[in-house]
Amino acid sequence: MLPVPMIRLRFAAGTLEVHGLGEGSPHVPTGRWDPRTACLRAPAMDYASTVLALRKAELEYEDEARAYLELASGALAHREPRPYQREAIDAWRKRKGRGVVVLPTGAGKTHVAVMGIDLWRRSTLVVAPTLDLVRQWYDLLRATFRMPVGVVGGGDHDVQPLTVTTYDSAYIHMEHLGNRFGMIVFDECHHLPGSTYALGAQLCLAPFRLGLTATPERSDGREDQLADLIGPTVYRRDIVDLSGDFLADYDTERVSVELSPEERAEYDQEREIYRGFVRSRGIRMSAPDGWSQFIIQSSQSEAGRRAMKAYRRQRELAFCAPAKLDWVEMLLHRHRQDRAILFTQDNATCYEVSRRFLVPAITHQTKIKERSDILAGLAEGRYGAVVTSKVLNEGVDVPDANVAIVVSGSGSVREHVQRLGRVLRKKGDKRAVLYELVTAETSETFTSQRRREHVAYR
Repeated sequence: MLPVPMIRLRFAAGTLEVHGLGEGSPHVPTGRWDPRTACLRAPAMDYASTVLALRKAELEYEDEARAYLELASGALAHREPRPYQREAIDAWRKRKGRGVVVLPTGAGKTHVAVMGIDLWRRSTLVVAPTLDLVRQWYDLLRATFRMPVGVVGGGDHDVQPLTVTTYDSAYIHMEHLGNRFGMIVFDECHHLPGSTYALGAQLCLAPFRLGLTATPERSDGREDQLADLIGPTVYRRDIVDLSGDFLADYDTERVSVELSPEERAEYDQEREIYRGFVRSRGIRMSAPDGWSQFIIQSSQSEAGRRAMKAYRRQRELAFCAPAKLDWVEMLLHRHRQDRAILFTQDNATCYEVSRRFLVPAITHQTKIKERSDILAGLAEGRYGAVVTSKVLNEGVDVPDANVAIVVSGSGSVREHVQRLGRVLRKKGDKRAVLYELVTAETSETFTSQRRREHVAYR
């Protein structure tokens, strides 16, 4: 009788090699036969399902794939979880440590992740979208677990059993790091779906996966990929569920402003030039490649360059209408005893607001030290307001801020909810307010309707 071949699992460049099973084995349904190495090859993220299938079939195997460790100790600093945080981690545990937790900004998603790391105590990689968030995670993990914490990205490459990285660095380095972590946390996991960042999940064999987000929905509909890359949504609570008890009570107010007759005439003229060019070239701006097609074709003729100029001018009139700035002045005076964050869609509007009202501006061009000093000044009361273009949408903890003024923005529901979340962190009995300034009878009207399609505004 021939001996049963030994089944061996190996990790190779972000893939799982399964030696000892034939082509088409039901135990590795995603595996494809690789004649070069005479083995089945599957994405590394299928490691857990493969191991479970082999155990269920009572097949012996040798695991050379995993190189992650069990943490020597759990958390050494503990915070009492809020009821919904405990519910979230229990729901995630019941799904074998795989899934997405949806909680509003300010509700303490990071604490859910800390509880998850403490629960399984495996080497863990936390993936965050920005270096600001990497720094915050680094500080939190180091203070909670009292052990060295590694950082990959932003000029650092220090890998430790607890490591923090960015989405960009994750997909670049995961083919080498993907077997060193038994758990992976995707912060703001709505960034994950897509052809590049998704590699950060596919090339990692971590059996325990946790996604955190306030708004999983994406404009391209790719949020369905999260179920494959991380797991299903296991727990969800929205802003309206937690406001009052765990988040600040809040109000939202939409203010519609009018263009002057002269501004209206210019807006209509410039928009018609832009729209006329788009129609004449058969460009559908709502299509995935609509914007890139407009950029390409507008650069190829004098008419195209005029159309691009018209596009920018009509946006400028809508985004930075003089009547809006008059309202900003009034709101800043009304809330002169409060802490306000003003949000804009573009840097030009951000800097215009900063110059006119003498408030600090934070854009992607602002250095990290300067950004930290500005936010500290807002918290300490040195500044009553700051203005930003997008960079404060995610992951900034400003519990003292209680007023948000959206001067301009995109149609993204997620962006708008994140902006509301910036002022909802609980502090005493504060009540937050979000003002949305919309230029009437412009493209902003439709944009406003789209971004308010969330339960937080009902």
